[in-house]
Amino acid sequence: MDKVQHILPFIFSNYQKPSAAGSAVSRPPLFVGVSGPQGSGKTTLTTALVEGLRAAPHNLSVCAFSIDDIYLSYEDQQALKKAHPENKLVAHRGEPGTHDINLGISTFRSLHAQQPTPIPSYDKSAHSGSGDRLPITQWETANPPFDIVIFEGWCVGFRAISAEVLKEKYETACQSRTGTLPNHTFEDLEFVNNKLKAYDALWDQLDLLVHVDAQDISYVYNWRLQQEHAMIAARGSGMSDEKVREFVDGYMPAYELFVETLREGIMKEGKQLRIRVGERREVVEVKVL
Repeated sequence: MDKVQHILPFIFSNYQKPSAAGSAVSRPPLFVGVSGPQGSGKTTLTTALVEGLRAAPHNLSVCAFSIDDIYLSYEDQQALKKAHPENKLVAHRGEPGTHDINLGISTFRSLHAQQPTPIPSYDKSAHSGSGDRLPITQWETANPPFDIVIFEGWCVGFRAISAEVLKEKYETACQSRTGTLPNHTFEDLEFVNNKLKAYDALWDQLDLLVHVDAQDISYVYNWRLQQEHAMIAARGSGMSDEKVREFVDGYMPAYELFVETLREGIMKEGKQLRIRVGERREVVEVKVL
């Protein structure tokens, strides 16, 4: 069954459309997070969700944007890299610590208040692929009323772990020489973990969370390769397979550290939907947490 067919009933079990005309303006929208690893299809899923919610018989007003849209500006990302030259995890955009959380909070606050809201936009191709935030004059403005706001991203819902758990995970990985954690110092991983604490200010505003969870997180390598091959076929250029693997390697430490907590549930009971998918992205398990 298509993922949307699992998600729509979950959303509507937690949402009641206003009955009176204009009454949506008097109450905040329902905030729905969509989390999933690179290549899992979460962006395509989000597009399908928006279309399904906007279409009859629902006819809802939906605003959707991505955590990628609140990456640090190029200037701020370069300053972060310069301040921590030894930390490969923040040398490029991606990991916790490379997003503008205050921008995310202010955008959430405006949407929550049913105000006309400029939606941040990020150009990943700028500066030879380093990326940069577009000028605010180029952002699209979302106009109320909003029934539902969807916020999607690869690390949506990741919570920081305790120093003790971080140390245990790191030491176990170093002893077994498995995964990507041994490729980094404990201090660099601790930096990212500490930065992730600020992201709670975003997750705590979510009413619902949909987690597309890979049965095996290593699937991400092949998924991302498939995406790049498709891009090369369409555009004629893209990253080599080796570069794609290096790219995914930059994200794997966060998966290895934080996905376990997300799988257990970070929301109030009944407010998180976990959709576990196999290597072909097929649904193998659906569970409300």
